Amino acid sequence: MTQLKSLKATSFAALRSGRRLGLTWTELAVCLAILFVLVALIFPVTRGGWRGGARETARRMQCSNNLKQIGLALHNYEQKYKMLPPAYTVDADGNRLHSWRTLILPYLEEAALYEKVDFSKAWDDPANEAVRSKQVPAYQCPSNQSSAGDTTYLAIVGDRNILRPQQGRAFTEVVDGLRNTVMVVEADALQAVHWMSPQDASEDTFISSDSKSKTSHANGRNVCMADGSVQFLSNSTARDTLQSLATVDGNEQPSPRMRQ
Repeated sequence: MTQLKSLKATSFAALRSGRRLGLTWTELAVCLAILFVLVALIFPVTRGGWRGGARETARRMQCSNNLKQIGLALHNYEQKYKMLPPAYTVDADGNRLHSWRTLILPYLEEAALYEKVDFSKAWDDPANEAVRSKQVPAYQCPSNQSSAGDTTYLAIVGDRNILRPQQGRAFTEVVDGLRNTVMVVEADALQAVHWMSPQDASEDTFISSDSKSKTSHANGRNVCMADGSVQFLSNSTARDTLQSLATVDGNEQPSPRMRQ
């Protein structure tokens, strides 16, 4: 109690003598102005830089969500048919007809669109014009500036890759492990194809990507692994690591430079 009385007496004496116990509004404003200048010097950005960065982060997140939907659709297809879809279907003469992206439409909540496809005719046949003119949101990366209807979400196709030409593959055949095998990759923007087109990425195309690749996102690309997870793969990832991620039975132990 004695200390409290002493503090009150000291404060009162200070007020009477004209001494201040804190900052005036003017001094506070000056301090804030100095702080603002220091922040501007430490974090220099162009006009709209923060907003632009936030928009790209949001676009990359949407791209990641697209790939997660595609991965889930492929898993649901495999669960029903006990194998993944073939990379593409063919006619009696071996001509390519339709892409795996068309085959999984029912699992992307696009069953109505799927029902309109004439699978006996090629994807670019006039009979499929009505479907071809539609866009499927899950196949559109918001950062991709390609033509409407085009997609950069491509499977790695080959006999030793997860999607094979003309025939399916069961997940049990992926001896390297689902989490160690790339299923769908976000390709170079120059490799974009129409979402119905039975064209994808080869293993050589995938492993030849480097820091000069024109990916939709800065410094790398999103990839969907065979377990359905989505990772961000750096453009500087070593070639041998890309090789190990592409194949299903190489018995590699990859240490990919990835980040989510």
